[in-house]
Amino acid sequence: MIRSYCNLGMEMKKLNDRKEFRKALVLFNEYEDKNSGIISDVAINQALKSFTNIEDFQGGSYIYIKYSSRIEKNCFILASLIHFYMQCGDVNRAEQIYNKSNNKTMGIYGAMMKGLIKNNMLNETINIFFKISNPDEIILILFFHACARIGTKETLNLVKKVLSNIPNCYRKNSNILTTAFDAFIKCGDLSSAELIFSNIKRNRISYGNLMNAFNRNYQPDKTLDLYNKMKIDRIKLDIICWLHLINASANIGIISICQSIFEQIPMDFIENSYIKNALIDMWGKSGCIDKAKNIFQSLTQPDTIGYTSMINSYGLNGMGIEAIKLFDKMPRELIFEETYVCVLNACSHSGLVDHARSIFINIINKTEKIYTTMVDCLSRAFLFEEAQILINNFELHHSPSPTMLMSLLSGARNKKDNHLSEKIYIRIEEKFPKHKNRLVSASILLSNAHASVGDIEKSLNIKNKLYQLGLKKKIGLSFTEINGQIFKFRAHDRSHPRSKDIYAENDKISNELIEHGHQFDSAWITRLLDEDETIASVLSGHSERLAIAWNFVANPNTKQIQITKNLRICGDCHQVTKLIAAIRQCEIIVRDANRIHHFYTNGQCSCQDYF
Repeated sequence: MIRSYCNLGMEMKKLNDRKEFRKALVLFNEYEDKNSGIISDVAINQALKSFTNIEDFQGGSYIYIKYSSRIEKNCFILASLIHFYMQCGDVNRAEQIYNKSNNKTMGIYGAMMKGLIKNNMLNETINIFFKISNPDEIILILFFHACARIGTKETLNLVKKVLSNIPNCYRKNSNILTTAFDAFIKCGDLSSAELIFSNIKRNRISYGNLMNAFNRNYQPDKTLDLYNKMKIDRIKLDIICWLHLINASANIGIISICQSIFEQIPMDFIENSYIKNALIDMWGKSGCIDKAKNIFQSLTQPDTIGYTSMINSYGLNGMGIEAIKLFDKMPRELIFEETYVCVLNACSHSGLVDHARSIFINIINKTEKIYTTMVDCLSRAFLFEEAQILINNFELHHSPSPTMLMSLLSGARNKKDNHLSEKIYIRIEEKFPKHKNRLVSASILLSNAHASVGDIEKSLNIKNKLYQLGLKKKIGLSFTEINGQIFKFRAHDRSHPRSKDIYAENDKISNELIEHGHQFDSAWITRLLDEDETIASVLSGHSERLAIAWNFVANPNTKQIQITKNLRICGDCHQVTKLIAAIRQCEIIVRDANRIHHFYTNGQCSCQDYF
């Protein structure tokens, strides 16, 4: 029993707080019928909140029409009204009310910004923010949230500018810093995100967000470091965090690391289908195809991801026939674009062109990715005319694809066909003049094609042009593991504390290679040599060569080395690694950007030089 109209608003608030919105409205209507003239502003505000939560557009509009003269004088109710119209998707009406208000409070600004974010009007949200003097905590949080949703370099600069100028009272505000942390992640500034991370409340969500960001930016070693910090903070991983950790292990692709993480996964999570699918991918990418197969066979009813991960695992390890057999067993309703891409990729890396043709012909919805993978398969087999016909067919109904043309160019480079390479490069340059990263990659392939046939002048001219324009190729990174510790090397890296020993071992290996008849191939050098450099010193400085040398420094009698590289292995390093495996009688496993190479002690590679 409510004893007075003054208590009505408070009782409605209690009901709304318990999410009993309809009961609150029943109470409001009951007292409104008795005497609407003495309904309090608090009750009107609560009625609007009730209508907002049950998404009753008509009911909320009725409140506005009936009590408009009172609402327009009350900034609290105006904020609720703006929020109501924004939730209902009537942005124009919300803007009209906002523009009419003469006394814009933080509540009104906040309702407007929140509504604009909900309706994906993010730039408008930012524009309002910069009209506000002395924004409070909520306004700052909404601003950072809008910037995170946009996620561009421009919004990143705004985040940095605003964060550096916030009042001292907010500098340690966990809520503001947490939203800024999210904005830095979404805008791709992981260095700034890491700096803030130590000052926010760390939980599974914040750890998971940073893990995911590191994985996306090819920093899986940092994801593993975060896992160790989670253990120090005594934060238990949920399934999402375990998935990020398994994906990081897959990206590193080192068997010992994968095994260590696998052994720490709780048994009740091991049976989860998402975890199992991720484990198939992890074991496949680390070269443990039997373990991947065991996990796959333990699935009661494999889904699209399970089948596709297993097919991809076979493909990465050069087991094209096995990939095709599994694809043929796969229920047709589970096959989507990514499955076709993986099985065609498996055919491509195993030279199974006829099988790829058969699969491709029977695909009803051929996407750009599917066409590109088939073009890659044909180009690897030097079937350029057939690949060009496929590209022409695609371009009858679509815009040209830079990835498709790059696959063709890569094949032409592998065949050492500099004339075809030049034609394809010119086409890429004409069609995609603004794709700088793509043009850099294409220029390097063309340069290598000219160098491979002895046209050093043309090769150097291309490299000179890149140098003058300030364009750089993607940095090569290689991961390896020794005695439980992960090591990361860049090309010509000297950051390791034992760099002197690594380069001494590298020189020793180079001399052994020369003694066994190896001649370093300058066609794989993609820049001008400095005065103190030689062809051998440049090629020996590739990241995987340094990783191999460090393994022998740390464990001189090692019988197995495993390396994961972010770029495709060059032809010289491939030939060199075969020789090192034979000379040192040490099996070397290298996963590059395309596949896994098992270099055996007999001097052969599992790819059979088809890469």
